[in-house]
Amino acid sequence: MSSTYRKTVLENGLRIITHPMKKMQSVAFGVWIKTGGRYETADYKGIAHYFEHLVFKGSKKYSCRRIKESIEGVGGSLNGFTSEEVTCYLVKMPKAHLDLALDILSDMSINPLLDQEEIEKERTVILEEAKMYKDLPQSYVQELLDELLWPGQPLGMPIIGSAESISRIDKDSLISFKNRYYVPSNMIISAAGVLEHNKLVRRVKGIFSPFRSKQVSAFSKVKEDQLNPQLKLLDKYTEQTHLALGFHGFKRDHPSRYALGLLHVILGANMSSRLFNELREKKGLAYEIGTQVKHFHDTGAFIVHAGIDNHKVSEALGVILAELEKTKERLVTLDEFRRAKDFYLGQLTLSLEETLDHMLWIGESTAALNEVHSLKDIIKKINRVKRQDIRDAANSVFKENSLNLALIGPLKDSEQSLYGQLCLK
Repeated sequence: MSSTYRKTVLENGLRIITHPMKKMQSVAFGVWIKTGGRYETADYKGIAHYFEHLVFKGSKKYSCRRIKESIEGVGGSLNGFTSEEVTCYLVKMPKAHLDLALDILSDMSINPLLDQEEIEKERTVILEEAKMYKDLPQSYVQELLDELLWPGQPLGMPIIGSAESISRIDKDSLISFKNRYYVPSNMIISAAGVLEHNKLVRRVKGIFSPFRSKQVSAFSKVKEDQLNPQLKLLDKYTEQTHLALGFHGFKRDHPSRYALGLLHVILGANMSSRLFNELREKKGLAYEIGTQVKHFHDTGAFIVHAGIDNHKVSEALGVILAELEKTKERLVTLDEFRRAKDFYLGQLTLSLEETLDHMLWIGESTAALNEVHSLKDIIKKINRVKRQDIRDAANSVFKENSLNLALIGPLKDSEQSLYGQLCLK
């Protein structure tokens, strides 16, 4: 671990990771719990996200209103999120208020009230949130793609859950969920900004030491036995057709993950990328076009997403597939190889200048891998990547039997012709 990061593990297993940034005026603080959508069954899908909502509704020491007023009243910001593998509660505050941030977030996560009236009110809110995502085709098409990539598995189900599972969650199941996952050995405290590591450790220890840990059950590993390309269409009137094309990718610590990251930059991470240039600038087939890389504990995904002219879906799909195929056949040019490395490292450098992004970086890395790579470490790893490594990554990921396509738009009677295009050489 880099000397700029300090890590302490309490006797009960709680991990504390910090990065002092003395020249800043702020401090960012996060409480991480190793649980999320992957840890859930279909019957109670969405419980991690439901619980995250309720944590903000009041704790033993702080009412819902006081939580928000205490943070925002000193110029801070407060948020939380649930992903497939982690849940995080976070604040960014002026540097003088770290103690307040610690006290509020720790009490929220340890002592949420889980008031019955708030549980019922929030159920309605979450059901409306789920409807909202269904009404946003650029968001919902990603859910359809996940269902293709990991059918019948937690990773292939929406983190928010279904109307049925949300309606099934009650106070008893929420308490059971908290007791199972919100234990010190399954939690991480991360902080970046103006702080002293040892001082923070003493304060965290004073709050969390009375709590005992216990064994936490892991999620089930994914099964990926896809044999043929898959297509899912939702015929719906929209002003443009929304596309999400995905392949199974590399897990979080795969040796080729940096090569795949550079391939993502070259294909669709910015306005000078191949797909942006071909689909938007040269042919005018799309306004929004880009790529995304997802990494999980035991799997991953490479995704192309786009908003396409309704009358040019087949043409746009052909261009996308052709561009993917080129990365398998030929080495990327020296110029775009250099620019991809510079962009990758430049974006990372800029983000790590900010206390909140740096806190998220060290917190997620500790939660996911129990280690943190410094910027210097990442620079070394990126500089080791060769052009052939990128070509090898493309050949490993862009396989016909791993291809999945989800589309939302006015696509009646298009299924057969579109499926016929899903053939990579």
